[in-house]
Amino acid sequence: MAIFYTPDIDKNPFLSQEESGHCVRVLRLSVGDEITLCDGKGNFYKAIIADANAKRCAVEVQEVMPQENRLPKVCVAVAPTKNMDRMEWLVEKLTEMGVDAIYFLQTRFSERKVLNTERLQKIAVSAMKQSQRATLPEIGELMSFKDFVRKQAQPQRFICHCYPESEAGHRQFIKEVDLQGQDVLVMIGPEGDFSLEEVQLARELGFVTLSLGPMRLRTETAAMLAGMMLRMQSL
Repeated sequence: MAIFYTPDIDKNPFLSQEESGHCVRVLRLSVGDEITLCDGKGNFYKAIIADANAKRCAVEVQEVMPQENRLPKVCVAVAPTKNMDRMEWLVEKLTEMGVDAIYFLQTRFSERKVLNTERLQKIAVSAMKQSQRATLPEIGELMSFKDFVRKQAQPQRFICHCYPESEAGHRQFIKEVDLQGQDVLVMIGPEGDFSLEEVQLARELGFVTLSLGPMRLRTETAAMLAGMMLRMQSL
């Protein structure tokens, strides 16, 4: 089933140029054909094509199908790797899992200082449609670690690191994180980990320190593992 992303469908009954081309040129759909739309805000729409224009396809909404989502919000913040392919893969997988927000951190040991969030947004849209979800995760701009942690107000905030003072292993992570209907944020550092000063600042601001266990994980692997465990707890 093809799903077309229409974030402003309530005000603008047209597909974007990219979605119009896919609908009319690639799928060869025509006037009167029924299609499914999603707004990325939790709603699907049953619609029919009113004008099969490959650049500006007009649609007529027949039915709104809200998707109930009373789950706690799961947010993952990660220091992007030098290899952007890994971050693109991570955004795709976290979107498929239903993570609500993906933020990017500029830390002391970060390998990347520039981020193309527009491309990451497109990857998230594609993953949302492919996994038949109606909610698009928030994709945050790259932000300094200090600015980011000072702005967070989730009821549960965690920072994962590899320093020996954090004795919580994989099982302890599961025990420590008890969503209880509350939103949660977990932060994952770069390949060189967060600095001790960053960990201390996070603690002072109410973050709980955790470890993902004794394995040495790549940044994107750790972020996916943390996001998956949190999302599974909220189901």
